[in-house]
Amino acid sequence: MIEKVKVAVVGVGNNTSALVQGIALHRHSGSLVGVRRPIVDGLAVGDIEFVAAFATSREKIGRDLTEAIFLPPNNFPRLDCDLPEAGVAVTEGLVDSAGVDRVAAALAGAEVLLYSAPSGRPETARAYAEAARTAGVAFINTTADPISRDPDVMSGFEAAGLPLLGDDLASQFGTSVVHNALLRLLRERGLTLVSSYQVNLGGTEDFRNLVENPSTKKQSKLNALPDADRVEVAPLGYLPHLGSQKVAHLNIEAQGWGETVVSLDVKLKVDDPSGAAGVNIDLIRIAASALRNGHGGHPAEATSLLKSPPGTAI
Repeated sequence: MIEKVKVAVVGVGNNTSALVQGIALHRHSGSLVGVRRPIVDGLAVGDIEFVAAFATSREKIGRDLTEAIFLPPNNFPRLDCDLPEAGVAVTEGLVDSAGVDRVAAALAGAEVLLYSAPSGRPETARAYAEAARTAGVAFINTTADPISRDPDVMSGFEAAGLPLLGDDLASQFGTSVVHNALLRLLRERGLTLVSSYQVNLGGTEDFRNLVENPSTKKQSKLNALPDADRVEVAPLGYLPHLGSQKVAHLNIEAQGWGETVVSLDVKLKVDDPSGAAGVNIDLIRIAASALRNGHGGHPAEATSLLKSPPGTAI
């Protein structure tokens, strides 16, 4: 019998809510809708056990994980499934490097630490990575903050024989994935790209944070695209009434045979936290498998699931 993957999460926001509820829905109904890989190295979607959670919101600290995921400002909807208590109380998280030893001690028994806090806090992200390395735990950075792209951090994980996955999720069917596919299709069909842009609007707390702290997010989006020198990524827009939905607008201007004009406009609307959870469920199992097999560093299998894997620009 496969032993469940023991997971700790940093950030009890919409992405964590979508992940926790989606796993519960799968266990309740057996549904594989939206599941890319039912089995990863012998690990099924339901083979996940949450053993620790960290947050900085005073309202969430001390609450059971399955209660905290529904507290404001979270706005991912309730899924139609039974959601028993996790038996995991949300613990006070880090805001800087102070408290690394405390978090490392709280990770005892965990195999994977999923860093799903807001982007734009690189010092905090590095502190959690250090806590994971100290505790002997695999680390997944879902944010645009450069962790796996930091050679010093990566060498520390490699020396310890621990997996380090990152940076920044390529959402299951998000703007970057669709934009990338369209730009590659242009190349394959022999068209010449003239210019392109993408605009992203969302209503989650993550969007609000990224509008206020754009940091490396724009570069991370460009890392995910071919011909990025001819692509513009507009600043993110926060519209609370969108809730957990994200709306993206893509434009591509190109030339075909005889320098004739080709123009394409696409509107994409998705549930943003759902798209993150659909990738996180695979990254967790990839990280756990690498850890159990003694493979440190960045698993090649994770590269296609990320916008900014090791070696891309910061």
